[in-house]
Amino acid sequence: MIFDHALFHADLDAEPWASYTHAYGSAEDVPGRLRALAGDDDAAASEAQSELYSSILHQGSVYGASAKAVPFLARTAAAGIRAADVLLLIGGIAEGGADPLPASGLADRAAPRPGTAPHQEAGDAGSGGADRESDEVACRRAVVAELPLLTASAAHEDPAVRQAAAWAAGRTGAAGAAVAVPALRDRLEVETEPLVRAELITALVELDPEGNGPLAAGAIGGDSPPELRTAAVLACVDAGLPWTSDHHAAVLDLLPLDPHVSGRYDHFRNEPLHHLTLTLLERNTEADRDAVGALLEAALRHDDPEARTEAAWAATAACELSRSVPARLAPALVAAAERDGADDATGLLPVLGRLGPSGGPAADFLAARANGDDSTADRALEALVAVAPERAAPLLARDPERRPRAFRAACGGPVGTLPVLPYDPELLDAVRRRLTAGEPDGSAPYLLLALLTAWGPDASAAVPELLAALETHPELIPKALVAVCTPEHRAEAADRLARRAETGSPGARFEAARALHELTGDHGPLLPVLAEVLAAGGGGVRDGIRTAAAVAATVGPAAAPLVPALRAALTAPGAERKIPHMEADIATAVALHRITGDAAEAVSVLAGVLGAGEPQWLHRTLVRAAEAAAGIGPAARGLVPVLRPLLADPRLRAPVAVALHAVAPGVLGAGRAADLLLDAAEAGTAPAEAVEALVELGVGALTGAQLARFTALGERDGRVVRTGIDGTVERADERLRARVRAAVRGA
Repeated sequence: MIFDHALFHADLDAEPWASYTHAYGSAEDVPGRLRALAGDDDAAASEAQSELYSSILHQGSVYGASAKAVPFLARTAAAGIRAADVLLLIGGIAEGGADPLPASGLADRAAPRPGTAPHQEAGDAGSGGADRESDEVACRRAVVAELPLLTASAAHEDPAVRQAAAWAAGRTGAAGAAVAVPALRDRLEVETEPLVRAELITALVELDPEGNGPLAAGAIGGDSPPELRTAAVLACVDAGLPWTSDHHAAVLDLLPLDPHVSGRYDHFRNEPLHHLTLTLLERNTEADRDAVGALLEAALRHDDPEARTEAAWAATAACELSRSVPARLAPALVAAAERDGADDATGLLPVLGRLGPSGGPAADFLAARANGDDSTADRALEALVAVAPERAAPLLARDPERRPRAFRAACGGPVGTLPVLPYDPELLDAVRRRLTAGEPDGSAPYLLLALLTAWGPDASAAVPELLAALETHPELIPKALVAVCTPEHRAEAADRLARRAETGSPGARFEAARALHELTGDHGPLLPVLAEVLAAGGGGVRDGIRTAAAVAATVGPAAAPLVPALRAALTAPGAERKIPHMEADIATAVALHRITGDAAEAVSVLAGVLGAGEPQWLHRTLVRAAEAAAGIGPAARGLVPVLRPLLADPRLRAPVAVALHAVAPGVLGAGRAADLLLDAAEAGTAPAEAVEALVELGVGALTGAQLARFTALGERDGRVVRTGIDGTVERADERLRARVRAAVRGA
């Protein structure tokens, strides 16, 4: 194609770019970027490409300006100007942040293996809000309109351009099938480059899974290049074809798979074994679970360490998705870890920790490996904490200073999740010694205190050490002191807390006074420091006004002197209110209601938060506001108009359903609320909250169909909890499963 620069520039000038928007507002800079991209200055073109990715394809999100740019990008690529790069940009716009996979919809779950870079992040606050879907549709339509130019590039002399053209065409999905499939099929007939053939067959299945699935099935065997065979296996699964012994044999023959996709533009399948595991398990059939189990068992026995590394990462995904697969994989994982020897070369120790209650077969191996003195022993003990905590505790007690990973897991796991280690007197003695000596690196004893707090009164022997550390860590010790305190220590602890509440920083006095109130009910020292914190706008207390208001709410009517300060702490009408202000306002509204008994003021504040819009970015804040509304009950009936629209957001459905039922049972009866809560739990959106709400509503009051759905949450193979901090999903799901089963038995 001959590129007419004059016409190109004239057409650019004819568009009202300033009236279009991208991630950063006005798109008036887009024509300049498009001119530079098509120009002769390589440095300027490279910068323009980067800027276009940032503005019109911002972290995978698209905008009005994105669709308008597509015809100009297509003309640039068709003229052979930086064609491969431009085609990739066009393909990204076609995708527009939407999942292009034809069968499983797993793009959001295809997390990169630790240590590798993700292809792109999910859309963020610049994603276009309520207009995002229409922008996506417009972008897909714009790229489909340019498919004749794109598919023409599939015959380009440069293999990289042909490959990029196939990838970009595939991003249009079913909308582009009529135009793209015939052209790509013709190209596949004559294409010889393995990577291009792989991209072609993947694109054809994305465009028309039913029509092109058999084409992929025919390419998994024989003498085809490994790049093509790997792509064909993945395409068969994505097309929904049954998994067969031929697929199984092909994968084992091709392992390790990662090198066969290293040159691909198909970033959603850049870890093939991981992708196969996810996709097959998402089908949720016994046959596919069995296929995953057999495939991973065989991969874990593979002679190539790289293949076993891939299998370890895929096994992690299997543990996150399935309740039964971990038990099946446990023996193979232990055998592979034994084969690795002392260095854990393929990274199997953390995977053993993901087995959780199914990890019994791994306990002896982990306990033996944990007896060493190196970092591998520490990782083994960390895994044992999750698999057999009762066996891990005495091992950890021997030398906790030399087991930092295991000790973190025992005291709270990743980023402060709940401790999992049961009370152990030897470990308590070790904790007491560390409290006396101070942390080796001089840091605050967060982990020690988390473990003591979880043990509660069983750890009361540590009260002397906690009292001794009160002066060093006055904002941390009080909470743990209250948790472990037993009657024989109460008087001494109360005296020390009362004295500590009189001196020091506002934060230190606040924590001591709060702990004293929890321990004895004495709010005398607490009210003055609360008034001081509120007057200072939250200064000196870690969570500021929100925390102070929440504590005032626990005091109740006796905190009446704080009412003027609480009202003054509310965000002024008309003032800018960001999430921290909303969070503080919610807590303050709850406090005012509990102190005064008058719901009107609290309802007004909550209405302002619940009606603030943009649920996508206020999710957690709106959850707390809905919970606050539920706590008020029928007196908050005026919140129905702002609560009801929030039911449309799956992430908010559980708390909002509870709130609506609490404030206006006639508007949302128990039966309808139960249906919504079951929907939320089954979809994995706030499942724990949904289950607790169902238990609160009364499992015995569920209909037969509802009880069957609730029972299935505890009995199905697919995990109900699907997301969370790495390493916590399985544990959280097992807790939820036990909760459901107990509730069903009780009903």
